[in-house]
Amino acid sequence: MLALAAPLALAELGAMAMGVVDTIMAGPLGPAAIGAGSLGAMVFYPIVICGTGMLLGMDTLVAQAFGAGDRADCRRTLVNGLWMGAGLTPAPMLALWGLIPLLGAVGTNAGVLALFAPYVKALLWGVFPVLLGTAFRRYLQAINVVKPIAFALISANVVNIAGNYALMYGHWGFRAMGLTGSGYSTSVARVYMAAVLAGAVIWEGRAVREERSGRRKRLPHLTRTQLLPDISRLQRMAALGLPAAMQILAEGAIFAVVTVFASKLDEASLAAHGIAVTVVSTTYMVPLGISSAAAVRVGQAVGRKDRRGAAAAGWSALTMGAVFMSAAGVALWTVPRWIVGIITRDAAVVTAGVALLRIAAFFELFDGLQTVATGALRGLGDTRSPMLAHLCGYWGAGLPVAYVLCFHFGWGAPGIWVGLLAALILIGTALLAVWKLQLSRVR
Repeated sequence: MLALAAPLALAELGAMAMGVVDTIMAGPLGPAAIGAGSLGAMVFYPIVICGTGMLLGMDTLVAQAFGAGDRADCRRTLVNGLWMGAGLTPAPMLALWGLIPLLGAVGTNAGVLALFAPYVKALLWGVFPVLLGTAFRRYLQAINVVKPIAFALISANVVNIAGNYALMYGHWGFRAMGLTGSGYSTSVARVYMAAVLAGAVIWEGRAVREERSGRRKRLPHLTRTQLLPDISRLQRMAALGLPAAMQILAEGAIFAVVTVFASKLDEASLAAHGIAVTVVSTTYMVPLGISSAAAVRVGQAVGRKDRRGAAAAGWSALTMGAVFMSAAGVALWTVPRWIVGIITRDAAVVTAGVALLRIAAFFELFDGLQTVATGALRGLGDTRSPMLAHLCGYWGAGLPVAYVLCFHFGWGAPGIWVGLLAALILIGTALLAVWKLQLSRVR
């Protein structure tokens, strides 16, 4: 589990690092730029990642086929994943475009909105490569090829940093575009990632062999796989992916909604909220990588009809996630001022950010449990239970608590984060129980 999870966690941190770098490099532009960048990320994430969620069914299908030794079936799922990614692209682009006037209508801070609109338009260019790159990634990790994933996501940060330096601040002959330049730089980095992962898939098709009947035989190359869409396979992927997409949407949209809540507060509160979201999202990347590894290892064990192997994989992943996130919670409680200070020195933002991170310290463990349990359940083929847990936990409990505490009791941003705390405790506990129940049903 560690051998697979470590590169995937590193890859997730590499992906998250782009957002962190963008926030840090936007710091000199002022609180409005930090807030607009955070707001843009919060609306981009749930919409586009909801689209990538439709491809999470590849985890189940490819991992189980790989565990059963059917490599050709793995390739057919990849081809249909690419078709699905291409077909999904227009929807998130239109949704993001339509949100720009909507946020103006709900009273978003005018200074933040002026920077937000061009930033989101620049991010739109990265939607298509995100979806294609996701299909390549789900395939590669499900067949235990993870080093190219880590390389692609980490090296993309070099591309992003160079792009930010050139486009945000006007170096190397480019004009200074401010936060909008960061959006274009991020899109270029996403094109780069998709290209690297596509190259890894092509290389894998040429280089990987399998043992069969004592002879070494090439795996079917991608160009020799049926390239037309398979409707029945797309339906199976959609049946698995739609609940996963709804779960991601429920989770991501909550952070978008509470960021809109925070945008109604003063600029320092919004900036502190954005920084706190960036910090907890960074810690979340490690259990997210472990979650992907859990989906793969559990799915491969199911494909081998190895119930004990599935149990060992799931519980190992949950233990790793719990240990890491407990340590992260301790760090958020003990050194929050130092963490916020990495991003900004603004006294008001630092004070507000410290309060939010100390609340977040209490939900880190539960966030890790719910994330890893979601992956382990996906390996079993259950994507519906996490969806229901997130809908009930976030929207049924967390959002009402956040709204009431923030606005009716006047707690401001800390009230929002207490609502998130309540939701994650409920979701983490529920999904751990579901994992135990579903595992008992595996034969």
